[in-house]
Amino acid sequence: MAYVISDACISCGACSDQCPVSAISEGDTQYNIDADTCISCGACADECPVSAISEE
Repeated sequence: MAYVISDACISCGACSDQCPVSAISEGDTQYNIDADTCISCGACADECPVSAISEE
């Protein structure tokens, strides 16, 4: 099950640096996770300062 980023995202980029498969990219208003690339490791969720990342 892939992770998703909610509207609480503050676009800090902390999650992107932690993703081992580069599944996270910067969108127009927030960061996004590519569900097809995500390996559900949770590294991004652990790093998010506003808890905007959760399992889908």
